[in-house]
Formats: sequence, structure tokens, C-alpha cells
Amino acid sequence: MKPAPFEYHSPATVHEAVGLLQKLENDGIDAKILAGGQSLIPMLALRVARPEALIDIGKLKDLDYIRDEGNVIAIGAMTSKHAAGISELIEKKQPLFHAGTQLVGHRQIRNRGSVGGSFAHADPASEYPALAVLLDMQMKAVGPDGERLIPAADFFVTYMTTSLETNEILTEVRMPVMTPGTGWAIQETSRRNGDLALAGVALTLRVDGNACRDVRIVGFGVNPTAVRLTAAEQSLEGKAPTPENFAAAAATGAQGLDEPMSCIHATADYRRQLIKTHVKRCLAKAVERIR
Repeated sequence: MKPAPFEYHSPATVHEAVGLLQKLENDGIDAKILAGGQSLIPMLALRVARPEALIDIGKLKDLDYIRDEGNVIAIGAMTSKHAAGISELIEKKQPLFHAGTQLVGHRQIRNRGSVGGSFAHADPASEYPALAVLLDMQMKAVGPDGERLIPAADFFVTYMTTSLETNEILTEVRMPVMTPGTGWAIQETSRRNGDLALAGVALTLRVDGNACRDVRIVGFGVNPTAVRLTAAEQSLEGKAPTPENFAAAAATGAQGLDEPMSCIHATADYRRQLIKTHVKRCLAKAVERIR
């Protein structure tokens, strides 16, 4: 299929792009931001998305960067996933985000797909939104009233919906560097290598003495947004890092899920079982990395 007709705009600056969004909104025209296009273009071709106008921000090269700001790594929204995946800075200071990037699609997709586009697209089966929630990342948005920082916990609203205003553009994502002594892991199950996850888990924890501390577990691909598995976190906090305790936490996390999504590829029960399996395996892997 071919996309429905649309106006095409290619601004040269963020200010110009925001102005276009504002003008089109005032004119009653539904506009979408086009970044890397790896998610939006297929939706246009299938006419799942039918915006009346596209604002292509591909020329905004000042949004293509990875910066070390001490305790924070700042990534421009137009940075490619490939660039994030080969960044020595990210690999050294936030290895979980680096590992999650390797799970995103195929190399061709990572070459063209933008980091910011994944967060703004907010697919519940993708890795980046889950990592944003897990790591307490912040999203920088620019609109007619200036800049604002949005915590990840407030950014993802529901299925493919964020708290960005219709006249705002996501310009940067900000993530904390990993604290020394933190164990981490991310795993997922998909139909084929490179497909979106049917279910996945990302987590971090510390081990103090013989007790698990600061346990954070996020499931993705199961609900309309990535979700903290707080019941599993609480059940493991202060407990010894043993296979038995990991299995108990995994079971608690799976049982505590709201009704998971169900489709022709994976039933709700299957997704719940996948979460249980991945939590148990990720906990063991995370502790292994600490040691």
C-alpha cells in the first residue's frame, strides 16, 4: 500500500520545527514528527497512521550527539541507535542501555532509527521505554513555552502514547550512569531475531553482604506500557541472592501483573510465563555480573 496524501515540511532548526507544529495545530491540521522513520514509515504505508502533515527533523544535526555530563549521559534525539550501540562511553558507564540497544531490530534498522524516535513512539514491546522506566531517565521536550524535563515515570501514558504535547518535540534523553557494584540484565523473547518482544525483562540490583538491595525490575511487551514489577522487587529486597529466592520473586512478579495483552502470537498466560522465566534468569545473570 501507499501512504495517504500529506504535506511535507523539512525545518532547519528546532525553533522552526516547533513553530510549524504550532501553526499546523492552529490550522486544525494533524501533524506528525518524522525522525528516523523506522516505525512511522511502515505505519504510513499500511495507512495505520494518516497524518495530514509530516515534519521531517532529519536535518537537525544539532540533535545528534552523545555527551558525558558527569553523572548523566545526554543523548540527542536524532542520534542513531547504531551510534548508541557502538558508543564506548555508553558501554562503559551505562552497559545496560548498551546491551538493550543490541536487541533493537536489525543493524539496518539501528542505522536509520533514532534514539529519540523510539521513546516518542512508545511501543510497549520495545526495549528503550522499559530501560527509561527502569533507569529513571528524563526526557527533554521543547515547545512554544520553552524546555521542560519529563521523568520517564510520567512520560509513557498508555499504548504508543506519551505526555508530549502536540506542539512539543522530544530533543534529548538523559540517563544516569550506572552506580559501581550494580548488577544488571535484560532478556526478551521474540518470534524471530530482531522482532519486537513478546515479553521481556530488564532489571538492576545490588548485593550488600548477603542481601539483595535496590532491586528494580521492569517487564515489557505485556501491558500497554513497560511496568515496574514492584511485588517482585519487594519480595526480594533484603533476601539472600539464592536460586530459591529468585524463583519466588519471579513467581510473585508474574502473578502480580495486570492482565497481560493477548494476541495470535502469544496468549496472556504465555506472556505471564515468559515474564516469570526472564525474571529468574535475569536475577541470576545480574548477580553473576556483580561477582
